[in-house]
Amino acid sequence: MSESDQEVVAWSFPTRILYGIGSATRVAGEMQKLRAKRAFVVTDTGVVTAGLIEPIVEALSAAGLESTVFEGVSSNPLETEVLAAKDAYQQAGCDLVLAVGGGSPLDVGKLVRLATTHPLPLAQYDDAIGGGERVVNPLPPMIAVPTTAGTGSEVGRSGVVTIQATNKKTVIFAPSLMPTVAILDPQLTVTLPPRATAATGMDALTHCVEAYCALGDHPMADAIALKGISFVARNLETAVHDGKDLQARGAMLKAAMMGAVAFQKGLGACHALAHPLGAEYGLHHGLANALCLPAVLDFNRSTIPGKIARVAKLLGARGQDEETLAFECAGAVRMLRKKVGLADGLGAEGVPEEGLEKLAKLAYEDASHRSNPRPCTVDDLLCLYKASY
Repeated sequence: MSESDQEVVAWSFPTRILYGIGSATRVAGEMQKLRAKRAFVVTDTGVVTAGLIEPIVEALSAAGLESTVFEGVSSNPLETEVLAAKDAYQQAGCDLVLAVGGGSPLDVGKLVRLATTHPLPLAQYDDAIGGGERVVNPLPPMIAVPTTAGTGSEVGRSGVVTIQATNKKTVIFAPSLMPTVAILDPQLTVTLPPRATAATGMDALTHCVEAYCALGDHPMADAIALKGISFVARNLETAVHDGKDLQARGAMLKAAMMGAVAFQKGLGACHALAHPLGAEYGLHHGLANALCLPAVLDFNRSTIPGKIARVAKLLGARGQDEETLAFECAGAVRMLRKKVGLADGLGAEGVPEEGLEKLAKLAYEDASHRSNPRPCTVDDLLCLYKASY
């Protein structure tokens, strides 16, 4: 175990980030620094059942701080959940959002801040129509405490929600949505079951890979993404099979955080494919990414062989030349996916083959593929679904 894992360290990038074993005990102190008095705790029933909320609420109470707990968040957040949380926040007279859990509670926490300070409906803030420009009012402070290592939402500037009117997973993107403070405590992830650890870990990997491969020039994002890939390659399998290994758990938290920092550069076709799978069939986002990523890597290989080869090498693929390594990249992802116990394709997860054409049309409407290094048509996206089946 490294020295940084044994002590709480503070980073700023630009979110204030506390990392280290036991760092969750610092929540009350961080809240006091923000001069907040009543926290709105956004979480889900799984986190509550795992016993992760009660110690935090007790610590707040011991510091003379009040809290209201809202646990009505599903694995693929709905607009109705955000609005219900917004009402509860206002009724309780809260002045800070404390989101504890995976990407879903963290995203809902961000959007509660938006909904309490901006006009509704949420659909007008869709990134696909430039909605981020409408996010102009100051937001209440937010502390994000992840209990999974996947989305990196604790440092990200986006929230994902399924809009009720369209049943589409919608990305709302604005710099001011970034949490004020993120607290990364490896101990909070040890209760995460192996399958969820695997799926969220593959989500972190996909963020890093797609950010690195995305169109545009962003050398800082590229460097962070590559380091994140190496963390996943070296630690995900251990975290899945030995959940109490705090070094592996900590490394995966770092990878998830780095993926979210990196994808400010952009994402790609894999996320365009994954979002409708969540909205239409309730597929876990990380699992959807894991199932679609190999096909997307093969699709992009002819356009950016050098980048695909570099990813392959980090994932342990064998090969001495760029062409061979690039060819092996998709296989390296499939091998990692198998090692951590995830399915081989969409069919194994209950996605009906007759639904692929509709999914492809929805994927084309998703803004994520616009930064894919190789342009995508509806037919391309349909072929990628079939290749992932």
